[in-house]
Amino acid sequence: MSRRYLPFFPLKLVAFPEEQLNLHIFEERYKQLINECVDQNKTFGIPVFNDNMKDFGSEMRVLEVVKRYPTGEMDIITKCVGTIKILSFDEKAPEKLYAGGMVENITNINDATQEQWFELKRLGKELVSLLKMDEKLDVELLSNSFELAHKLGLSLEQEYDMLQMVHESKRQNYMINHLRRAIPLIREMEGAKDRIKMNGHFQHHDPLKF
Repeated sequence: MSRRYLPFFPLKLVAFPEEQLNLHIFEERYKQLINECVDQNKTFGIPVFNDNMKDFGSEMRVLEVVKRYPTGEMDIITKCVGTIKILSFDEKAPEKLYAGGMVENITNINDATQEQWFELKRLGKELVSLLKMDEKLDVELLSNSFELAHKLGLSLEQEYDMLQMVHESKRQNYMINHLRRAIPLIREMEGAKDRIKMNGHFQHHDPLKF
């Protein structure tokens, strides 16, 4: 694991490896950070922040500056190139406006079985169908748990749990267990919605035979 110093852009979100993230940059410290990353072809870290700074985050690379404003603000497209563990945090990096700290890379291990992946996709399709999102999300086009996690609306805490997991098999089991718990609850909620819609309507019921 390589240790190095990275500039930091703490955010209340999780970016998974290979995920693209669009950002609007408006604070002076982050204008400085992004301009340096672009000019020097450097990456930066997003430590996950939720009430307090977490121990893991995402390493990001700027793919494109889409727009620059007269004020120096920017619209940028970034991509997560890996997961990092935060070893130290400086509120200001040396002689900079932005924060920074020492990090080490986390290597993901792709050890999931086909059976796991088929079960995860099956549950993902079931949830998509329940939510009537078939036209918006084709689970067959996804290739790993990270891609599926954001699509199926995990909480920040759940996404952070997954970010820390080194093994793809553990991430897939985590998602499988989540979906097995969530699907019955959502099915019951959808049933309740249907029952509410029927209130006040004339309904046909077969009488009980004694």
